[in-house]
Amino acid sequence: MLALIAGRGELPTVVAEALPTRPLVCALEHVAPTTLVPDYVFRLEKIGGLMRWLKVQGVTQICLCGAVRRPSFDWRELDVPTLLMVPRILRALRRGDDGALRIAIDMFEEAGFAVLAAHDAVPSLLPDAGTPTLSQPSVDAERLARIGDDVSAEQARDDLGQACIVARSGIAARETEAGTDAMLLAAGHEATGGVLYKAPKLGQERRADLPAIGPETALKAAEAGLAGIVIEAGGVMVLNLEETLRRLDAEGLFLWIRERPE
Repeated sequence: MLALIAGRGELPTVVAEALPTRPLVCALEHVAPTTLVPDYVFRLEKIGGLMRWLKVQGVTQICLCGAVRRPSFDWRELDVPTLLMVPRILRALRRGDDGALRIAIDMFEEAGFAVLAAHDAVPSLLPDAGTPTLSQPSVDAERLARIGDDVSAEQARDDLGQACIVARSGIAARETEAGTDAMLLAAGHEATGGVLYKAPKLGQERRADLPAIGPETALKAAEAGLAGIVIEAGGVMVLNLEETLRRLDAEGLFLWIRERPE
């Protein structure tokens, strides 16, 4: 049996609805899923208790999906099954996003669970390379994409965001903890005609926190005046692909699912 550790956003719902059998849905107390109703709500201080409950339910596979804001840690809430995990939990809270996720995945695996990526559970989330939109990348799009590659490498070194806006004159914005949508909403006139570039951090753990776009991304990219979206083939999930392409086509934007150069 599969259980989702669900955060915010569309991804947990997309995964749950695509599976032939409904998974169990678990969620941190402070991060309720956007549309799914959790079967089990837990605090970080009781993750050991969560693992025990999952085993009683017959769960063998875990999928971490959706946006999660880093929780605080309250010693008063600690349960007995979590006691031995405390040093690793505190170490995870001090690390960047990728480091924290690696520790979380290790803890689930050591408890006997197989950890699946969302795209392992639903392979169609990663579309094939190419340009499936009516609009095609301009001659200048490769130059902008290569700037995006460089920014992505810098973000990986600093364990920061997974997206940026590359204007025709250069970098217009970098993703922060506020997310891609906030970056697009804040984009100024200098972003007009540029591209949204999105890719996983080089070397990141890909079983969780893989970047994603969807219909809302398409809409906000159009509102920002961008010419298109460039995503890494095999590295960025597309939620509700048909609807995303429909919105991009309606706005005249391209989607380039690009093989990232070595």
